[in-house]
This record gives sequence, structure tokens and C-alpha cells, in this order.
Amino acid sequence: MSDRIELRGLRQAALVGALPEEAERKQPIEVDIDVEVDLAAAGQSDALGDTVDYGMLCDVVETVIDEGHVQLLERLAQLIADRVVATDTRITCVEVAVRKLRPPVPQDLATSGVRIRRDRA
Repeated sequence: MSDRIELRGLRQAALVGALPEEAERKQPIEVDIDVEVDLAAAGQSDALGDTVDYGMLCDVVETVIDEGHVQLLERLAQLIADRVVATDTRITCVEVAVRKLRPPVPQDLATSGVRIRRDRA
């Protein structure tokens, strides 16, 4: 499948991290999502019902983040991927990138993050 919906730079404050203060204080993260889905019907019809609503995908990501603290970005990415794939049977694959925008390290590091790809089982 070469068709995809790409969402870039969804920012939200999240409780994510293994340090004690990261369980108490939200920090800024950024999420990217690529959803593989056949877009041929939507390209022909120009109808929202023939594609996956990216506003709904953003709502799904925000809901997952708001559900509470996770220690690892890997876990957060997996939760998002699972929920996104479950939203629409037409989605064949999802790629999720999650980045901390202020990683808690002493080095001058712009972001830290993970990227996962999950196919529909």
C-alpha cells in the first residue's frame, strides 16, 4: 500500500517518563502519525466517508495521552498505534513517532523519541 494519511507535529502535555517528577508534572511531547489506507475511493468521490477522518485520529491520540502516566515513550507509541488501528478497519498499518520536546538529560538534546510501525494483525 502506498497511500497514506500523514499527521505531523501534534503537540500536547503528557505524563510520560521514568523519573519520579515525570509522573507528577506534564511535559510537552510531539506525535506524528502515518496511516496506510486505500485513498482511491476518496480521490474519486471527494467524500469524507471514503477516507479516514484525520480530526478523529487527532482526538484518538489526545485521548490516549490524557488517560494517564506511562513510563516509556515506547509504551505510549504502542497505545496510540493500537487505538488508531482499532478506529477503522480500512487502516492496514500505522506508524507512530513520539518525541519529548524537553528531554530530562544534562546534554543539549533537542528531542528524544521513538518511532514504531504496526500492521493490522
